[in-house]
Amino acid sequence: MAKTSTRFVCQACGAVSPRWMGRCSDCGEWNSLVEETVRAAPTSLADSIKRGGSGFGGGGSAGGRDPGVGGFSYMGAAQSAPKPITQIEAIARERATTFMPEFDRVLGGGVVPGSLVLIGGDPGIGKSTLLTGFAGNVARGHGPTLYVSGEESVEQIKLRAARLGAEDDNLLLASETDVGMIAGYVEQIKPKFLIIDSIQTMQSPDVDSAPGTVSQVRAATAALAAIAKGRRIPVFLVGHVTKEGAIAGPRVLEHMVDTVLYFEGDRHLTYRILRAVKNRFGSTDELGIFEMREEGLVGVENPSEVFLAERPEKTPGSTVTATIEGTRPILVEIQALVAPSYLGSARRMTNGVNRDRVSLILAVLEKRVGLNLANQDVYVNVAGGVKIEEPAIDLAIAVAVASNFKEMPVDSKAVFLGEIGLAGEVRGCSQIEKRLKEASRLGFDIAMLPQKNIGRDSRGHGTALVGVDSLRAAVDRALISPEGGGE
Repeated sequence: MAKTSTRFVCQACGAVSPRWMGRCSDCGEWNSLVEETVRAAPTSLADSIKRGGSGFGGGGSAGGRDPGVGGFSYMGAAQSAPKPITQIEAIARERATTFMPEFDRVLGGGVVPGSLVLIGGDPGIGKSTLLTGFAGNVARGHGPTLYVSGEESVEQIKLRAARLGAEDDNLLLASETDVGMIAGYVEQIKPKFLIIDSIQTMQSPDVDSAPGTVSQVRAATAALAAIAKGRRIPVFLVGHVTKEGAIAGPRVLEHMVDTVLYFEGDRHLTYRILRAVKNRFGSTDELGIFEMREEGLVGVENPSEVFLAERPEKTPGSTVTATIEGTRPILVEIQALVAPSYLGSARRMTNGVNRDRVSLILAVLEKRVGLNLANQDVYVNVAGGVKIEEPAIDLAIAVAVASNFKEMPVDSKAVFLGEIGLAGEVRGCSQIEKRLKEASRLGFDIAMLPQKNIGRDSRGHGTALVGVDSLRAAVDRALISPEGGGE
């Protein structure tokens, strides 16, 4: 008879404690320890593992690795002896299209067989809508697709699929939370794709704790990983996020999967952004942009035109810059508002850009350009809800702030590129050719950029180039005669 014991597991970091504590000793989170029951393995099973057997029908891997569910081993095929790297033959991984170009772009060119993909996002952002449309596409194009929901009934999923036009005989629905039952469905149906909505509702029969706890999330993910690797079935998991924006559950969850995607956007706006923060089969720099319509999420083929469609012309505080997301250049509008502060300390608020970076730029504007911003509230926004991390947009932010502070607009057909240093210098940026091509394609005929970037790669795009070395020179030329000085 197996013995049972209890332990306390931190729901934030997964640390285990033999007794309850108000604060986790590992991560410092308060009131995060939850009691869980642990069942010890029978003596015969433990002996079998020690001897090197699996104890699960003779089909496990050696060394006592954790077994999977439904006869699958989490590690997949038996491990071979170490080999010299020169004797190992590289295998090209084929990819299956999702029939959604923006989705394929973020995944690195398509879905890799046997991959485990985790998609997180705020409640109501459209994760289920995205995956329902995806399920309908792959069911029609590739074959049987199993969509399992632990939160909705099959009738609810049916209504959404009908609205999105995702109905197909190859799309099979199930409302289930037991991963053992899901493994049985996979064995019976042999689907080409498996979608789980959501991983926090799944539970493993081998773990005595509530769904959503660290132990259950870890065990359920391990079982689904065994299905993905053992059957070479792409598995897509929906993950809830915490109030801080991170995927709920232990951090080990993100380490167990092959790809982690975040679905972002404002529920009150029509555009959604899909970005990868981890991808074993491709780049994490790519960005997928979707528009929420009545018929579902539709990929945006030309995001630059979308983000600049409502830009006001000849308005102080508005500039345009070109950012690189993966392999694609995107033109976005930077908006700045400077207003007198009537409080004890001036406010600095940002949306879409790093606030500390903006504070640095404001300090350089005050010290090197002479703008008195210490008693001014400054607000900086990237229109369209895009988040930008690269420093190549520094010059556009600085010029937008100076433009609004002096109430002097910049040329509506100019783009601004360059990183700003603490000495007030304008530093060069990468992939300048791609940025200028995109600007020229959309009708921008002036580009203010670092003097270092004016050369062979920046010529021949039909755009007048204005090279600057310092932020002071950039502000003077942008606000007084932005159309002059080009090459």
